[in-house]
Amino acid sequence: MALVDLWFVLIAVLWTGYLCLEGFDFGVAMVLPVVARDDTDRAVALGTIGPVWDGNEVWLLVAGGATFAAFPEWYASMFSGFYLALLLLLVALILRGIALEYRHREPAWAAVLDRVLTGSSLAAALLVGVALANVVHGIPLDADHEFTGTLLTLLHPYALLGGVTTVLVFALHGAVFLALKTDGPVRERSRSVAVTAGMLAVPAGGVFLVWTLLGGAPVWVLAPVVVAAVGLVGATAAVARGREGWSFTATTVAIVAVAVTLFGSLYPDVLPSTTDPAYSLTVTNAASTPYTLTVMTWVAGIVTPVVLAYQAWTFWVFRRRLTRADVGAGH
Repeated sequence: MALVDLWFVLIAVLWTGYLCLEGFDFGVAMVLPVVARDDTDRAVALGTIGPVWDGNEVWLLVAGGATFAAFPEWYASMFSGFYLALLLLLVALILRGIALEYRHREPAWAAVLDRVLTGSSLAAALLVGVALANVVHGIPLDADHEFTGTLLTLLHPYALLGGVTTVLVFALHGAVFLALKTDGPVRERSRSVAVTAGMLAVPAGGVFLVWTLLGGAPVWVLAPVVVAAVGLVGATAAVARGREGWSFTATTVAIVAVAVTLFGSLYPDVLPSTTDPAYSLTVTNAASTPYTLTVMTWVAGIVTPVVLAYQAWTFWVFRRRLTRADVGAGH
């Protein structure tokens, strides 16, 4: 495998890790108003993601950094074309972080910050889905790989469906995670919310994936599409029966399969041009020099196991279910 192909795969893996891990963070925050009836319930729900949410964001930062270093043309065209959308995403992520960190320090503002947390998480999930759908669909690029559209250019039906699908799948993923990591009333409500979210996510995801296939995806992409569909249906059925562990595994597999579908449909392009296919960015014309890619490969080989080890350790330490008794009325 050439280094450019290797780094395309690595960036796809980083995005997949971000979608799987940050996906349940977003989902927990989105379903918070439904699953938590009082401040103790909210403390239980947010306690499940409190130790891990900032570590999960590392995957997005590394994905962005790897894209900048390995495919600078891709990074430049994407960030210039998606400038306003990515700015809104950044604002949403900042507001989410503020809400998570300050709600317990400023009790008088806790109710407002909880609404900010839910709204910013929903907005971030929507924007991530719209951005990824646009990357797969393509954007108007000229011969110099400059974006020639506007913000409205990015808001076409396929991209909007991608955003809605991401929101619904993350809501399912987060509700299942809550059901897996809590006990008592929060667990029961989370299971109910997960079933509802699953019933909405299955048809939305099905239409989105079929639309992706019809857009010119290679034949082999049909396999992960089937896996994603089975995963979403299986997750909904499992959580309805109280099998949260199997359900969370199924949602994770479904998200991985969706990522494989999207990046598999994209390759060998990294950013297709809807103006003229000749203007598209590919793994070849968007890549850094072989020397840069070689150095990056050695660095990634050393650092990646460390990152995986500390994240695995974090999840292991905080593996126990949370209950109202754990946080107490005064938490």
